[in-house]
Amino acid sequence: MGLHKHVSEVWKKPKEGIPSRYRIDRMAGWRKEPVFMRIDKPTRIDAARRVGYKAKQGVVVVRTRVRRGGLRKGKIHMKRKPSKAGIKKITMGKSIQRIAEERSARRYPNLEVLNSYWVGEDGKNKFYEVIMIDPEHPAIKSDKNMGWVSSGSSHRGRAFRGKTGAGKRGRGLLNKGKGAEKLRPSLKANKNRGK
Repeated sequence: MGLHKHVSEVWKKPKEGIPSRYRIDRMAGWRKEPVFMRIDKPTRIDAARRVGYKAKQGVVVVRTRVRRGGLRKGKIHMKRKPSKAGIKKITMGKSIQRIAEERSARRYPNLEVLNSYWVGEDGKNKFYEVIMIDPEHPAIKSDKNMGWVSSGSSHRGRAFRGKTGAGKRGRGLLNKGKGAEKLRPSLKANKNRGK
């Protein structure tokens, strides 16, 4: 079994594969860090490589922290049954991973979000590592696999337009074939009948 295969097996069931004391201590350290923390190398090399990471200049990995749970809604003070107020058990249209990517993109406006992956969660937060690319870096411009990021304004603001893996998942674009006819070019173009 190769290294990446072994690492991915361990991360499939992190509660069994990684000792709990190590996991708890690591999360405690992450909670004390700033919300956006640039790191030297990915925590999960298998997941990072799967979504496009390369250890080269112009590629930055940022670990970010986002709150867990459903949509936080305020109480509606109108004459209605409490059960119809619609506060709890409401899920947002965007996933928490997408929110993490968008916040990272706002924090680093000169970088573009390539992709992201989950690295852990505790009772209050979820932690994601976001892979970001500098489109103006010469090493990226000359790379045949990553140079497309530098090739014009059509790739600006990828995270906000749902062009990353989490964004496409949220837009329903990972489904293909029968039953997915109303997903492209967009849900709105098909009167939101796609998902």
